[in-house]
Amino acid sequence: MIIRHARCLALSIIVMILLTRAYLLLLLTGALFLLGALITLAGISVYLSYSAAALREALCLSGRSALEDVAISFGWSLALACISFVAEVLTGIAFLLAARTVALQKRQDEGI
Repeated sequence: MIIRHARCLALSIIVMILLTRAYLLLLLTGALFLLGALITLAGISVYLSYSAAALREALCLSGRSALEDVAISFGWSLALACISFVAEVLTGIAFLLAARTVALQKRQDEGI
């Protein structure tokens, strides 16, 4: 009987350690994805501002009449960068919600 209780206690300690580690891993992974989303957003902003500055510079150098027939579009790379930003934010939020779920489950298990 005592051995069974000792095994149960050892098993519950191991599970508690794994859940604590899972919580920290989930939390840090979510934070890392949100940081990546901020970096992606910064890259998009730099790309757009650089393109606007390049257009202004081209207008100053060659005049408006030379660039009237030029069509400017950002293409699929900007669209993929925006999709990447949204995906990183959603993934980061999902990891943070998973960490919260693990923490609440841990609190509930400790309360019982």
